[in-house]
Amino acid sequence: MPSPVTLPRLSWGDARSDRQALLVHGVGSSGALMWRYAVALADAGWRVDAVDLRGHGTAPRTLDYTIEAYATDLLRTAPVGAASWDLVLGHSLGGAAATLAAASAPAWTRHLVLVDPAIHLVDADREAVRASQEQAFADTSEAAVRAAHPEWLDLDIELKAVAAAQASRFAVEQTGEQNSPWDVREAASRLSMPTHVIGGDPGVYSIFTGPLADEVLRNPVVTMSVVPGTGHSPHRDAPDASAQALLDAVDTWGLRP
Repeated sequence: MPSPVTLPRLSWGDARSDRQALLVHGVGSSGALMWRYAVALADAGWRVDAVDLRGHGTAPRTLDYTIEAYATDLLRTAPVGAASWDLVLGHSLGGAAATLAAASAPAWTRHLVLVDPAIHLVDADREAVRASQEQAFADTSEAAVRAAHPEWLDLDIELKAVAAAQASRFAVEQTGEQNSPWDVREAASRLSMPTHVIGGDPGVYSIFTGPLADEVLRNPVVTMSVVPGTGHSPHRDAPDASAQALLDAVDTWGLRP
């Protein structure tokens, strides 16, 4: 088993809440960029923690950037004063790591939300991720982020620029190189807690669609919704609609505090 690192956290909401959620970002990103989901849950009465994954944000740097290593860190990330998270939400890489963690230790979280999760990346998807990260590292300025994503909120542009400047290029590159093949489908088939996927719109761009989505959805605990008009990061392309998709899942599970 990979040796864990302790992940830094940002927190929203009432620290005394009886509902606790953990948010996990994608490759090249940071915990701060999960703010829209965090605010939605905090406003609904939750305590919410978002972490920086190893090699990202202010988290420790290391040599191991396998999905197993990311999952090991998550399993060592516990809620305050409780044995299990009420909800874990993971985007992209964070979704893959959360899937592996939840399948390996079902008591870690009672519910799971996966946002366009990187369950299985084929060569075309891997190349798209590599090209996107190369572009992000080439110019980490807000101007460059705005040019690439003019539709994003100013806050997301600001935070994405900071995340790109903070992330380790080595960590991001090694995440791609050390996970070949990139495949946690077997873990997804073993998920036992209620799980909801918030997908990007396949008409725009999604890495969780078609036969892959069909395969994962054969697990009866997994459901899915799509945020229309969004790509791989629904919470940045349509923040309010994405937050509502999360709250709808929470309501379906009867999780309002």
